[in-house]
Amino acid sequence: MKTYPIPMVPGPVKVPPEVLEQYQQDFGSGDLEDDFLELYNHAEVSLQKIFQTENRIAIQTGEGMLALWGALKSCLLPGDRVLSIATGVFGYGIADMAKSIGAAVRTIDHPYNQTISDWVAVEEAILEFKPKMITVVHCETPSGTLNPLAELGKLKREHAVPLLYVDVVASLGGSPVLTDEWSLDLALGGSQKCLSAPPDMAFVAVSEKAWQIIDQVNYVGYDALKPFQSAQEDFYFPYTPYWHGVAALATAADLLLNEGLPQSFQRHAEVAAFCREGLKNIGLSLYPARDALPSPTVTAVNLPAGISWPELDARFRELGLVVGGSYGALSGKVFRLGHMGSQADMELLQQALNVIEKTV
Repeated sequence: MKTYPIPMVPGPVKVPPEVLEQYQQDFGSGDLEDDFLELYNHAEVSLQKIFQTENRIAIQTGEGMLALWGALKSCLLPGDRVLSIATGVFGYGIADMAKSIGAAVRTIDHPYNQTISDWVAVEEAILEFKPKMITVVHCETPSGTLNPLAELGKLKREHAVPLLYVDVVASLGGSPVLTDEWSLDLALGGSQKCLSAPPDMAFVAVSEKAWQIIDQVNYVGYDALKPFQSAQEDFYFPYTPYWHGVAALATAADLLLNEGLPQSFQRHAEVAAFCREGLKNIGLSLYPARDALPSPTVTAVNLPAGISWPELDARFRELGLVVGGSYGALSGKVFRLGHMGSQADMELLQQALNVIEKTV
């Protein structure tokens, strides 16, 4: 299998050696040994600091989509009302996921290159529809955008919406996620983005209100959140604990905390600004609209005229650069650079820009 010396895909990102080392260790039986429980508890505390929350964290074995599905199925019953604020591929996708499990879903539609700005429309929808849950994506990786959440949390509180469900998979660690301040009831994360670990762990910051609803719904399944409510207290996890994955996640979280959250946010912001300025100097145009909030973790670029995405991708790869295409309506129209986690690196990004300039 061919490897590429300039990895800039928007996740999974390149993994630091300290994290990879955890997969080479010989651990015991996670469901029987106190050492695993101590490790799990440590990982939870570290994640609480990154989420900036006092809420409990459920740590699951699986890619980030596990958290997205599990939180919906653990909290919704057929007919429950869900207001999905959709600004991109994943926002609309979450709405479809909720529909598939029987929820009554209303979307607040936005173009893929926009972020939330019309808070009057959001408030009117809340008052009229009276949802049990609001869903939104913080960072829309296919679009390279970052939705503001503080105002949404305020509206959630003012109108007593039971649940605010937010996908923070591609922003957590690279941009502030103020779980408690923004009143996020279900904040959904994954290991393979800014935490720079393999795509094998999912985690959810769960509010007390969400735990109450989870208990009422009583959903059972591999992705269920309910067993994690008492898993640590009872030392009984719903399936065989993935000791290596939790160890890698804990190590990745600690590396981020050792750097410092403010320092990480600044690093991501500076690399993102450098990326966008460099692309514009090359003569490329950015996908997000001028009045949209760009993400500090990923940049989406309009495909240059006169070249197909497969051809451009092949040219990049010949020179050692691998970036990401996009999805759905953006497929073949946009390519993306993932400057998140270990890839929020100025030297690595300069190498990528050098290749792009030679290619386009």
